[in-house]
Amino acid sequence: MAAKESAKARRAKAEALNREGLKAYEEWDIEAAVKRFRAAIRVAPDVPDYHLNLARALSRSGDFDQALRALAEFLRLEPDSKVAERFERLFASGLDPVETILTEKMTEARIPIEEIGAALQMWLEYRIAVGRKPLPMRKPEAWAAALDYTVRKVNLRPVTQREVARTYGVSERTLRERFNELVATLDVMPCDYRYFVGEQNPLDKLVEAAELLEQLEARFREP
Repeated sequence: MAAKESAKARRAKAEALNREGLKAYEEWDIEAAVKRFRAAIRVAPDVPDYHLNLARALSRSGDFDQALRALAEFLRLEPDSKVAERFERLFASGLDPVETILTEKMTEARIPIEEIGAALQMWLEYRIAVGRKPLPMRKPEAWAAALDYTVRKVNLRPVTQREVARTYGVSERTLRERFNELVATLDVMPCDYRYFVGEQNPLDKLVEAAELLEQLEARFREP
């Protein structure tokens, strides 16, 4: 009986750590999220979702090597074959249909290779970040169009949804839906450091201004 209670207590502790990790993840405290998910795994290493959540946090931090390692452990434990099959595709050596279409169209449009790479990174991160949510793949052109459009907007390129939708042969509505999904799931913002490829990010000035304001505020409040 004591052993059962101990196991139950450990599982409760692990679940509490996982919830804390999810909260930190949503608040963009990625370092804390990674620590909480790893702590949950140490307590209950046989729960696949803890490994999946760790992969999501690591991918958001840009550590895709470690994210894929966590994902591999998730696959080892995951009983749902359909979910596992979707994530197994991330380990394929070739490009998937979305990546193939995306690379072809962006190359034809003479988009710099760095931005194409940013779009491919965004797709990898999204497929991990979406977790167990369904990922409709009936029309890969729609995802390719949304990735292209999102990366161009992040990099401040003058582009319209109509223009990109026409290039990929999808409706503006479909493009807009996929764009909104990418932005919401990945919390994408203008000049997002993860996908901005220019030499000088305009956000740097905002960071500098915030730091200066903090210094001035501290001086202002000095006794």
